[in-house]
Amino acid sequence: MSEVLMNKEQIMEIIPHRDPFLLIDEILELEPGVRVKARKYIKEDDFWFKGHFPGYPVTPGVLMVEMLAQAGAVCMLSTPEFKGKIGLFGGIDKAKFRRQVVPGDVLDLEVEMIKQRGPIGTGKGVATVDGERAVSCEITFVVTDGDKSDK
Repeated sequence: MSEVLMNKEQIMEIIPHRDPFLLIDEILELEPGVRVKARKYIKEDDFWFKGHFPGYPVTPGVLMVEMLAQAGAVCMLSTPEFKGKIGLFGGIDKAKFRRQVVPGDVLDLEVEMIKQRGPIGTGKGVATVDGERAVSCEITFVVTDGDKSDK
């Protein structure tokens, strides 16, 4: 098992997400602006299981993509040029959902930045459970100051 590099409190110093929407628990490896490995412990009391689905709890695919995006945001916002900023979705491509993720699973999240030009970039994300691929996608992001006038 990998050593924890950052816990939730340390993650919250980098990205603005807060409960119930902070969807990553730990950062295991980080090369700012290059790659990140994060982890999410899927728990029976996670907010989405109450309605998705009663009696058949499955983590929604869109939330797993969001988990990858949050991991990628930690990677990008850990660089000096983007410190204190916010990462927004610019696009999601090539998303594939291959395995159900259920309570008790440990979701390992890996994002590698594959291109960047100024505040816009793309990361390739893969989420696995016990080495078995659950989700893969490419995430395009836009880094902003968080001022609503930059729409």
